[in-house]
Amino acid sequence: MRYSPEHKAETHARIVRKASVRLREKGAHGVGVADLMKEAGLTHGGFYAHFDSREALVVEAFSYAVDRSVARWRELLDELPPQRRLAAIVDGYLSAQHRDDVGHGCAVPALGAEIARESAKTRKAFAAKLEELIGLFADYVIDVPRKTARKRASAMLATLTGTLVMARLTGSGELSDEILSSGREVALAIAAGGSAGKATARPAAQKPVKKAAAAKR
Repeated sequence: MRYSPEHKAETHARIVRKASVRLREKGAHGVGVADLMKEAGLTHGGFYAHFDSREALVVEAFSYAVDRSVARWRELLDELPPQRRLAAIVDGYLSAQHRDDVGHGCAVPALGAEIARESAKTRKAFAAKLEELIGLFADYVIDVPRKTARKRASAMLATLTGTLVMARLTGSGELSDEILSSGREVALAIAAGGSAGKATARPAAQKPVKKAAAAKR
């Protein structure tokens, strides 16, 4: 039975969408093609009608996850005053909800260590998406030259992802919460252009940020 191009495109998108969640939950090598196809409601045999290789699916699923993250961040942040945007990023990223919801969270801490051991092609695709995230953060570093904004954004992203990895490693107890809190302090200090011990105070009347938006992708 032949399917229309629209049906094939919809099926392809469904596989990628489902895979993006499972890969973040289980890791790039923690779930097989058969399981991914079953999750999408398809048979193992149909995999190569959509992807040249398992690596191709991993790259596309990772790219999808990052694209969703970038779009959701922009949707949230563009509604906030400029002076509150970086704090919203930090608070949402280093929240207990994001820590505990790996499958719908940022793909960088979930898959980064594994992607670093993949082929040059996969690492190149990963690096391109990291560039997008750095550019996103840099867009919200205000009142400094673009080069300085990118430096702060790179340091912020490294701090956020590293903190989240450590927090997840230690579970959901007091140590994990302490790591999240410390990471928030350092990330905010970097955003402000200072050191960890000189983090700037937040505005007194700041409204709570929708943290779920930062974690859910």
